[in-house]
Parts: sequence; C-alpha cells; structure tokens
Amino acid sequence: MRSGSVLNYLREVTAKHKAGYLVLIDPDRSSIADCVRLAQQAEEAGTNAILLGGSFLTVDLHPVAKTLQNETRLPLILFPGDSMHLSPHADAILYLSLISGRNPNFLIGEQVKAAPWIQRYGIEAIPTGYMLIDGGCQTSVGFMSRTTPIPRDKYDIAWVHALTAEYLGMQLIYLEAGSGARLPVPNGMIETVRKHASLPIIVGGGIKTPAIAAEKVKAGADFIVTGTVIENSVSPSLIKEFAEAIHGES
Repeated sequence: MRSGSVLNYLREVTAKHKAGYLVLIDPDRSSIADCVRLAQQAEEAGTNAILLGGSFLTVDLHPVAKTLQNETRLPLILFPGDSMHLSPHADAILYLSLISGRNPNFLIGEQVKAAPWIQRYGIEAIPTGYMLIDGGCQTSVGFMSRTTPIPRDKYDIAWVHALTAEYLGMQLIYLEAGSGARLPVPNGMIETVRKHASLPIIVGGGIKTPAIAAEKVKAGADFIVTGTVIENSVSPSLIKEFAEAIHGES
C-alpha cells in the first residue's frame, strides 16, 4: 500500500512521463493467482498503477484486493461497476459518475450508497467524470448502466460533458469505449476534449496495440488503460511495449 495521496502520485507520473499507464484487472476473468501474476508483470514492466474492477462482479472482491495489495507495490485503485464493488484493501477508488448518460442511478444513486463505506474503509476517493463513447459494439458497461454511448463523431457532445465535469469539481475525465470494444476513442475526440477541458484525461477501451496507445497520448490523453488485450496475451513483453509507448520512451 502506498502512503500519501494517490491523486498526487498520478500527477507526479504525468509530470515525469508523456502519459501514465494503468493496467485494468477484472477479478471475474482470472483467478487470484492469475491476477497477482498479471499485477507483478505489470509492475516489472513499468506500469504506474493497477485498476481493479469491472462492470459486473461475481466473485468476492476482498481477497483479490488484499492479495494484490500485499504482493505488489503499485497503487491499487478500485474501478467499480456499482456501490457493491468496494473493498478496504485498496489505496483509492475512482469515484465515478457516468455523466454521459441520463440514468440517475449511475449519475448519483450508486455514489450515495458507496459514500459511507468509502469513508469507513478509509479509501481515497478520486472524483471522476466517466463518459461512455461508442466503441463499435455493445459493451458490458453500456448494457449494465442502461445508457447510450456518445456517438463517435459527436465531438461537441463529448467536450461539453468533459467541461461540465470540470465545473462540477471532478478531478479526472475518463473517456471509455468499453472493455473489449472494437474501436478505441477517436483521436479527434480526445484532441477536442483536451482543447476545452484542463482536467487529466484517462482513455480506455479498444486499445489493442502500443502504437494505438501512443496515438492516444499524442492526441492528449494523460493516462492509458489496457485490460482485455493484456489479459488475453499474458505477455510481459507486450506490457513493457505498452509502457514504453505510453511513457514516450520508444
């Protein structure tokens, strides 16, 4: 477990590198042993933090989070699908509000239910404006949240929502194409959001190669998230290639 603010740590990462690299581990897709192996490989390859979570959860999160926290030195940040996806064995949580949707439960309802538990667990909450972008296919987050993604060519809708997140006092913007998306968030959309909003931008979903990740960084992303492509390949060398491309070292 890290001491000190995780948000400040993330800011230090972007001050040091072109962008930060976050690896997403979905506990539903892997055993605890596989989660630990992936996290340790990510740490050795130069990943900056681990995200833990997903849109749907069918396993007990506590032993997974506790083991990851004990076996790696990277910050462990919860990436919750709803208010049940919490654990005291984490350094921080992306306190997500799905601002691109109009489902009140994911705008404020789940957040209210989660708040007392986050306080009780002593987890650092990082307010994050979460925006679902059309990734070319139906995704779990779209289905579970019952929200319509922002169309890929509607850059104006995207930047206005991002600016709204900033004005509401959020600390991060997350542009999400969804786990297993066919297409990543368009470069032009990232550039437009970057032009109008000053918050750090996280981009995830459909980023299948280090070259694509580097494109997103060039467009203005401050953090890149990969999940499915890393879980499917189980290749330490691929994680390192992603880290180098995102950090600007290749």
